[in-house]
Amino acid sequence: MNRKTGVLLAAILISSFCLGLAQAAEKFAYVDLSRAFSEYNKTKDYDKVLTDKEGVYTAERDKKVSEVKQFQDKYNLLSEKEKQSKQGDLDTKVKTLQDYDRQKQADLRKDQDEKMKEILKDIDEAVKKYSEKEGFTMVFNDRVLVYQEKRLDITDKILDILNKGYKK
Repeated sequence: MNRKTGVLLAAILISSFCLGLAQAAEKFAYVDLSRAFSEYNKTKDYDKVLTDKEGVYTAERDKKVSEVKQFQDKYNLLSEKEKQSKQGDLDTKVKTLQDYDRQKQADLRKDQDEKMKEILKDIDEAVKKYSEKEGFTMVFNDRVLVYQEKRLDITDKILDILNKGYKK
């Protein structure tokens, strides 16, 4: 009788453990971060702003490149003696263009990095808020998962939270 009771008790414990695991599995979810990032309205708006900034930069850069080319064309027509006296001017113009280019590229990268951090922070906060509300134990980034069931994807819900809360 003790042996049957022990086996029965072990079976109950194992089934309780398995049931607990099954319930815990329902508390896991994942988010497609790249989709959340790209479909977030704030990202779309910032892409437009960045494109405008890049356009202004490119137009200004093209103007400066044209000025350097014009100066270089004139420089190439000079005699050797005149070239020696104008070499410093040419070098200065080229250096100014390179400095401008480096500075603007750095500014654009810095701007982009700051905005990306801000957007990722928004996504993080939306995931946390939703997860706490819905009682999820863990939410994963879909890129770290080898296999995931579509029913555990909460990306649409996160996008709803992000886009409803976003004010231009």
